[in-house]
Amino acid sequence: MHVSMTVPTEDLRDARTIYSELEAIGYDRAFSFEAKHNPFIPLAVAGEHTSTIELGTAIAIAFARTPMTLANAAWDLQTVTGGRMTLGLGSQIQPHIEQRYSMPWTRPVARMREMVLGIRAIWDAWETGGSLDFDGEFYTHTRMIPAFDPGPNPYGVPRIFTAGFGPKMTSVAGEVADGFLVHPVNTRESLLNLTLPAIAAGAERAARDPNGVEVVCVTIVVTGRDEEEFTTSHEAVRNQLAFYGTTPAYLPVFEMHGYGDLHPELKRLAKGGRWSEMAPLIDDDLIRTIAVVGEPDAIPGLIRQRLRGISDHVSLVNNRAPDPRHFAEVVSGLKMA
Repeated sequence: MHVSMTVPTEDLRDARTIYSELEAIGYDRAFSFEAKHNPFIPLAVAGEHTSTIELGTAIAIAFARTPMTLANAAWDLQTVTGGRMTLGLGSQIQPHIEQRYSMPWTRPVARMREMVLGIRAIWDAWETGGSLDFDGEFYTHTRMIPAFDPGPNPYGVPRIFTAGFGPKMTSVAGEVADGFLVHPVNTRESLLNLTLPAIAAGAERAARDPNGVEVVCVTIVVTGRDEEEFTTSHEAVRNQLAFYGTTPAYLPVFEMHGYGDLHPELKRLAKGGRWSEMAPLIDDDLIRTIAVVGEPDAIPGLIRQRLRGISDHVSLVNNRAPDPRHFAEVVSGLKMA
């Protein structure tokens, strides 16, 4: 199984060491993500301290940027990492795009599709030396001169993954992307009944083979080497699911498993700033439904059971509790034949 990890970014200085530690453990890929810090900076640092582990963003906020700025960032990281870069893009939500980034939010599904096509058009111009002529509904890129053209990438074109929730945004990956980053709020049932059919629908529109789209199943793991570590891991997930439960987009998964009534209550508490009252509403059954829960030596088998027939690409996540370096036993078990 191909194993990824979303890397903590609380202290950017850790990028000098944590990526190399993950490489030594046996992870196949390490993702940065965009929260408090720019997601591209740590990958540039990581590229200088690793040699084999794949690197990527999961995710960079697409609508905070333009196709040209994203094309440049991924192109340069593909170069400095020796061809190990994957550009993972997500939309974020409307209030953040408009109020935090001061960028437009209109028709996000169509915009994401065009964003990917625009990036590819820019890369194609750089690779082939042809003219840049992309004239879309949201983005227009028609000027490229030698002073700003980096030329062909010695390691080839980076891959592009998209992320999202809901059938329309998920289908974008099937239509135009190389892979899809499944949101951590997922279960075997939601992957089979929501995610895979949407990817297949997008692939059908583009006359593509859906099996050519890498489905990265971001999977929440609750484990620990002792009781204290397990409890920390478990409670971190309880808090994370309480936060996720306030977002309407994730409601279909909650509803699928009989927890649809949680959303309005969590949203009401969040609106009132009553964050401490939210986590107790997430019971242990819901945690076991969405997360993979168990002793470290049991986790690989549980993940295989969950993803059998769906994907052999998993990305482990637990809101940084426990530290991803503590998953060594899990990674070893997943890499065994």
